[in-house]
Amino acid sequence: MKTAQDPRHQARREAVKVLFAETFTKQPSHPGVINEILKNKDVIDAEITKAAPAWPIDKLNRIDLAVLRLAVYELKFEKTPPKVIIDEAVELAKEFGSENSGSFINGVLGTIYKEDE
Repeated sequence: MKTAQDPRHQARREAVKVLFAETFTKQPSHPGVINEILKNKDVIDAEITKAAPAWPIDKLNRIDLAVLRLAVYELKFEKTPPKVIIDEAVELAKEFGSENSGSFINGVLGTIYKEDE
């Protein structure tokens, strides 16, 4: 059972914080996965843009963008089950984002997941 103290959840929380800060200014150092996300940012952002065409990247809420970048990276480049990734992303969006962030993140990631099937 997933808890707030789960090490994977804690690692994702920290990754979202760094990615959020990175949207404002270049950060001096990054944990391992952040470097991979930033290296693949163009590919990740293209997936987000394709799944949410009404929301240009530069108009997205920055915390939602950070959560999406982490989740899309995991969907595309890691072997974690997609439903776990989506569930975690929705939880992070509810924790850090606005009232509508959870449903927005769920919709975007659901679209990406369905396209990959």
